[in-house]
Amino acid sequence: MLDMPAHLRTRRGLAAGTATVPGFGRRRPRWRDIDLIVDLSDDMFTRRWWRGFATLTGLCVAVALIAPQPFEPLPAMATDRVGASEAAEFREAAIAPIARGSGTGGRMAANRLVQPLLRAPDRPAIELFVRLGSGDTLDRLLARNSANYADASEAARLIASAGGRIAPGTTIDIRLGPKQPGGTRPIQRVALRAGIGLDLLVGRSGDRLSLETKRTAVDRTPLRIRGRVGDGLYWALRSAGVSPQAASDYLRALATRIDVGSDVGPNDRFDLVIANARTAGGESREGPLLYAAVDRLGGGAIRLVKWTAAGRTEWVDAQGERQRQSALAWPVAGRITSGFGLRVHPILRFARMHRGIDFGAPSGAPIVAAADGQVIRSGWAGGYGRQIRLAHDGGLSTSYSHLSRLVVEEGSFVRQGQLIGYVGSSGLSTGPHLHYEVYRGGVAINPVGVRFAGAAVIDPREQDRFKAHVARLMAVGSPRG
Repeated sequence: MLDMPAHLRTRRGLAAGTATVPGFGRRRPRWRDIDLIVDLSDDMFTRRWWRGFATLTGLCVAVALIAPQPFEPLPAMATDRVGASEAAEFREAAIAPIARGSGTGGRMAANRLVQPLLRAPDRPAIELFVRLGSGDTLDRLLARNSANYADASEAARLIASAGGRIAPGTTIDIRLGPKQPGGTRPIQRVALRAGIGLDLLVGRSGDRLSLETKRTAVDRTPLRIRGRVGDGLYWALRSAGVSPQAASDYLRALATRIDVGSDVGPNDRFDLVIANARTAGGESREGPLLYAAVDRLGGGAIRLVKWTAAGRTEWVDAQGERQRQSALAWPVAGRITSGFGLRVHPILRFARMHRGIDFGAPSGAPIVAAADGQVIRSGWAGGYGRQIRLAHDGGLSTSYSHLSRLVVEEGSFVRQGQLIGYVGSSGLSTGPHLHYEVYRGGVAINPVGVRFAGAAVIDPREQDRFKAHVARLMAVGSPRG
């Protein structure tokens, strides 16, 4: 340590083992260490915190003492009293309920140009544009809109005689005449489009109604669409212009032969023919799916034709056989999330046999019958929740579990692809899905491996007609794809 004169040493420096030079009056004042603004969320209940709290309290008290007295309410303006005549005039001009005396509009006083009426005159005619609802009929719709019942029945008969089928949602243009004593009105005109290329007009000529038809030439050449499967069959169909309904029908048709989720590759090609009607004016209306095919690079081609015989419509292959070569029709649109075999139960947490397969699907997704059969169970089945069980030919049966809603009754018969219920999460389930099981002779088997024997379905007397039908479909061109 440096040898420093004693008068230059300080007590603090000596205590620290060093020598310091005194400040000689230049030492920083202690008041600068005091924080006037204290964060009360830090160092709670310390001396520094209490000092800040006291400062805040003092400021609040000071503001309260020097603040002016509270504002007094302003005196209200004196309003002029409204007389009875002015009040009545206001009510007439205001938009208000009639029960409160309002006429929702001003009324003019009677003069040489204005005469008061005891009641408003009836309209000489009224024009309506209405839509036919599902399950409704034309005569009921007309009568419900004040048409004379006899005229409504006659108009419906005339339109039915023209062969026009009025689909639900059809817009109907109606003109009714003056009101009759009974409160109904005669029909003056009923105009509608009964189908593509067919316009119908019912008009009045004297006391009679007559029908006028206007037909437009319609080209009913089917539409053929082809394309590559790519990343997914459904979205490839939609990208090619196939409607959601036609795409769904196509997938259900192929599902009777293959697993459309795993047996179709990205380089395979789809091919379908859809009924279609077009007019010269550009109007187009899509019909049902007629032909469904897929050309698989490694698995051969599958070609299915929709055929109706003896009142029954089904998918058969181009050779006229109803042969299901692979799985049953998938009962729901979804991917397999759990396969057949031993697994650890997701809720019970121990290994047990999984006697079916699980399809991941949103709650409310439709479930269809995998094959023709009879409903042998439709109700609650313990841990399976709401369950439907179907019996099929050949000793087969299928079950559909964890449903949210059942739409078929026990003992009824269903066709392949018919709606039987909706996906849910009832019973012992971790979330919305379909648990699907297949039994042969009472023993659970893997649904993916179920096969059927081929069977000819075309009557020998219908073979020529069937072959001609297939040839026409195969000859259809492809305006798209």
